Amino acid sequence: MNYTVLWRPRAEAALTGLWTAGPDRGAIAAAANEIDARLRRNPSTEGESRDDGTRILIVAPLPARYFVSEADRTTIVTTVWRWGKQP
Repeated sequence: MNYTVLWRPRAEAALTGLWTAGPDRGAIAAAANEIDARLRRNPSTEGESRDDGTRILIVAPLPARYFVSEADRTTIVTTVWRWGKQP
């Protein structure tokens, strides 16, 4: 059974800003789509855990911080940013 992936407004705004300003819009869109796909399947095994209960998944050039609610099978992306050098 899949999880529902929701992006907080702050994360959506950051993604929009990165896409709008980035010379690599295709890479940003592909990374965001891959993040969504991976977090729909089994988010608790993706990325790395953090002490505050969140996880970080990196799909270059985007890392995404998120948390999982097992009770309602929802994954919430709280923030996203650029990782690595810009082309």
